[in-house]
This record gives sequence, C-alpha cells and structure tokens, in this order.
Amino acid sequence: MSKYFIFIPNFLSILRIALIYPILESLLSKDFIMSLIFFAIASLTDALDGFLARKMNWQTELGKILDPVADKLLLTGTIFILWVSEYIPLYIFIIFFSRDVAILVGAAIKMTLIESNTPLPNILGKLTTGLQIAYIFIIILFELLGISISLVVLDVSIVIVTLMSLVVYAYNWYYDIKAYHNE
Repeated sequence: MSKYFIFIPNFLSILRIALIYPILESLLSKDFIMSLIFFAIASLTDALDGFLARKMNWQTELGKILDPVADKLLLTGTIFILWVSEYIPLYIFIIFFSRDVAILVGAAIKMTLIESNTPLPNILGKLTTGLQIAYIFIIILFELLGISISLVVLDVSIVIVTLMSLVVYAYNWYYDIKAYHNE
C-alpha cells in the first residue's frame, strides 16, 4: 500500500519550491503576515517530507536531490530578500549563501569523484538548517510585530553554528576524498 504514497515527500518538496515566490513577494511588499504563513508552511513541508521519507520508507532518487535543492532555494532566496530589504546584515547573507554553495559544490565533487549517491546530511547540518529556519522566522515575526531590538547576539550565534556546520562538511569531504585515494 505504501508504494502508492511514495510520491508524497517529493510533492512536499515541490510545494516548498512553489512557496518560494509567494514568500519573497510578500516580504518585498512588507506583508509580514503572509510571509510568516507561507514560510511556516514551507518549513513544515521540510520537516514532514523528511519524516515521511525516512519513517515510511518513501525515499526516491528524485527526492534525494529535490529535498536539499528545495531547502537551499528556500533559505537562500529568503535570506537574500531579507538582506536586500535591510532586515539582516550583509555578513549573514554572505555566510548563509556561501555555506549553501559550498555544500552543493562539495556534494557534486564527492558524487563525481567517490560515489554517485547523494551524500547524506550530518546531524550538525540538519541542526543548522533548523536553526536558520528559526532565525528567518524570528526576523519576519519581529518585523510583523514591529519589534526593533538589536539581534547581534542572535546574528553571531547563527553565524557560529553555520560556520561550524561548513567546517564539519569540509572535513568530512576531505576525509572521504583522502580515504578514497588511499584505497
């Protein structure tokens, strides 16, 4: 019976991609209620598609690519608009964007040199994505509520976690490539 539902995680990833434009458009037009609603739905699809794929064994080759791409597009697009609209500092955008590009490039290199399978995310990578989603949610929520307090501690915290995640990914790729060439 579950083979008929195997498409659901992929549908949720596609839904997440489809929600990117309404999120970005509502942020640009300062409609923070809609931004928050769309972003919350997109974030829930991220959690739900991963849960269903793993727990129900509804994983597909398409889903292994579609899910991380949807995550990267959602986070990078949203963080870009938040920066352009001056809700976050430039360094936050640069670090988020650089991590996502590095992960995509690193995964492509690993898939080319070592194995054709998509690399699995590590626990710190999943934690970082979750914290980045929470960070974006807080920024939008503060704009909605008109809260204008300094978020330097929050900014620095998310930067540290994001950079730690990138270092762990880079170390793992280096170790995998080194191990592959020593075989």
